[in-house]
Amino acid sequence: MWLYTCVVFVCVIYTSGRTVYSNKNSYTRTLFDEKNKDHWKIQAQWTLRAKLSTPQNTKVAKNVILFLGDGMSITTLAATRVYLGGQYGHNGEELKLSFESFPYTGLAKTYCVDHNVADSACSGTAYLSGVKANSGTLGLSGSVKRGDCAGQRDGLHSVTGLMDWAQKAGKSTGIVTTTRVTHASPAAAYAHAADRKWEADADLPTRGLKCEDIASQLVRGRVGSGLNVVFGGGRKNFMPRSEIDSNGNSGYRNDGRNLIREWLVKKESLGIYPKYIYSRKELLNLDNNKYGSVLGLFASDHMSYHLEAGDEEPTLSEMTQKAIEILSQNTKGFVLFVEGGRIDTAHHETKARKALDETAELAKAVEAALRIVDIEETLVVVTSDHSHTMSYSGYSKRGSDILGFANAKYNASDNLPYTILSYANGPGSMSRTNFRHNLMFDNMNDLNYTYPSLVPIPRETHGGEDVAVFAHGPWAHLFSGNYEQNFIPHALAYASCIGPGLTTCKL
Repeated sequence: MWLYTCVVFVCVIYTSGRTVYSNKNSYTRTLFDEKNKDHWKIQAQWTLRAKLSTPQNTKVAKNVILFLGDGMSITTLAATRVYLGGQYGHNGEELKLSFESFPYTGLAKTYCVDHNVADSACSGTAYLSGVKANSGTLGLSGSVKRGDCAGQRDGLHSVTGLMDWAQKAGKSTGIVTTTRVTHASPAAAYAHAADRKWEADADLPTRGLKCEDIASQLVRGRVGSGLNVVFGGGRKNFMPRSEIDSNGNSGYRNDGRNLIREWLVKKESLGIYPKYIYSRKELLNLDNNKYGSVLGLFASDHMSYHLEAGDEEPTLSEMTQKAIEILSQNTKGFVLFVEGGRIDTAHHETKARKALDETAELAKAVEAALRIVDIEETLVVVTSDHSHTMSYSGYSKRGSDILGFANAKYNASDNLPYTILSYANGPGSMSRTNFRHNLMFDNMNDLNYTYPSLVPIPRETHGGEDVAVFAHGPWAHLFSGNYEQNFIPHALAYASCIGPGLTTCKL
């Protein structure tokens, strides 16, 4: 009998009675013969039967969790499977990340109103508010161009979305990210900014314009102040330059305000018992039933890459699990946004090893969530905001190190090796001279190794192709097919009976 299982964020197919368990994280190693034609027939028939037997869940989604792998292209997913397979005794191509086993998959088109390749601000506005916007702008329609402070202030072009709709419906709301909580993706959930870079008052232009910065909107804004859980980095944007945090880092604000203290006072004025935390130990020891709202700022800037993090910072899985435990106390349900944000920053640096590892961390967080929610009443969607320029090429044999060299049989015309993973542009360019250097002399095991790129620029760019959307739970079938990225929050709202548009409760 053929079975399908997800063990520690990777799924495998195996036959009962022929399964061996490795001694690393309980991974399952399969003992099938891919050279046998019956293997592929049985596997395909199993997939067919699984799809035919999957019922459509049309219950109201009490809870919604939107997972976002920032910059998580389809190429990144494929490479991550092989990356994980190599670590645990598989080839890797045959595996599935936890969310790749979801019953429904679609493709979202990511372009902005003014650019064909999206950034995280316009895309965040699309998948969180349901309206496409201009590049670099947050929570504003395409009528506002980047840097238009007056357009931000007048409020005519402001748009809200999932968090606002959920709060008005009485649900709890939360944000979890590995970047600064004021960074583009999480900020799109609560802020209105004509420039995504206006994270603190020190980032605002000095031309006499008076626009509210993003960190201030998290504390004082209608939607931002209503969030029940906020976990991530970016502590410096909430502290004045005159103050030093627990790790010896100074604040960044010029206005002298300590927004962390303001947040605590604001919550208390609303009759909510709040808690501010800044370490992994505090997170893990937090009494879930004691506090109505929790702000966790675990780093002065972005949180550390998983491969470099110490014990002071929680993992994405730990933050996700704690957020769900806190938000689940609301009998009306919750909406939670979880971002694996450092996939994107690693790609920008062409540090492929870190990008794949951060993708694996997102898959762990998804599985951690699935272990503690009731999928019959919780809609879980996993997607990305945009792609990157990383390619996966070279005719390598199964079992090859995905972070290593392509098949030597297909070396370039200069007879030098090239890597399986490379970038169309970025800091790892091989085009600075007319001759490539020999990669055999590079230390590719270094965590910070920059993978080769074609065009030399300081920071690799995004890509413009569609991104995958994976869905499980009530009304997950709505996410099949190809659609505009701004469709996502409308479908989430429909399933959970929130927002001003069509919902399953308003039929």
